[in-house]
Amino acid sequence: MGERIWTAGLVVIGDEILSGRTQDKNIAQIATWLNVQGIRLSEVRVVPDVEARIVEGVNALRTGYDYCFTTGGIGPTHDDITVDAIAVALGVEVVIHPEARAVMERYYETRGGLTEARLRMARVPEGAELIPNRMSGAPGIRVGNLFILAGVPHITAGMLDALTGTLEGGRPVLSRTIGSWAAESEIADFLGATERAFEGVAIGSYPFFRDGKTGANFVVRATDQTVLDACAEALATGLRKLGLEAVEGGI
Repeated sequence: MGERIWTAGLVVIGDEILSGRTQDKNIAQIATWLNVQGIRLSEVRVVPDVEARIVEGVNALRTGYDYCFTTGGIGPTHDDITVDAIAVALGVEVVIHPEARAVMERYYETRGGLTEARLRMARVPEGAELIPNRMSGAPGIRVGNLFILAGVPHITAGMLDALTGTLEGGRPVLSRTIGSWAAESEIADFLGATERAFEGVAIGSYPFFRDGKTGANFVVRATDQTVLDACAEALATGLRKLGLEAVEGGI
């Protein structure tokens, strides 16, 4: 008997992906993240903003795999119907989550207040828990083995970050942080290449602005210590070659 392989399915929701107006980055991002947890992304479906198609996709993948993720359609506009469709799929009501409402009230306090449209982002299928989102206020949603994430890739990244190491069946995730006074945009290509050079590694980039300077902390994650260390060393060496410092443990 080999080790049990845990699996996940992903439903990418949105007309703009199907029309080609928006290029999906979340499939690669979620696949890499799951890989690092030791969970295999086994199937992806891209569906339009149509309730019946979302219900069909979600029900197939949440019952077919250990986990099901969805991205897209949880914003403030009337065509963001993911939450309603998932409630239909699960046979439950849509409710306003009190904690989500409080989060949104705090977030929009200085941004023009909580409008009816913005309050839509506090709606969840009954029985749901929240996935923290430090980027834009509106939280992600977890119902059982179903994870409802934002469609905007950097917001999706923050939600995945909050879920790191919390999924049953995933192996414990190890991490090392390296900080540098570098603009993330200047070294994006180098970071991507370093991540691709090491199987089973993800590099998270967390920019900050301090003392009038721009910097970033890079968190390297893997389940294998040897691979983790090799990637972190390559990252530090590469940064120094670019004339940048590399601070072990972060800045």
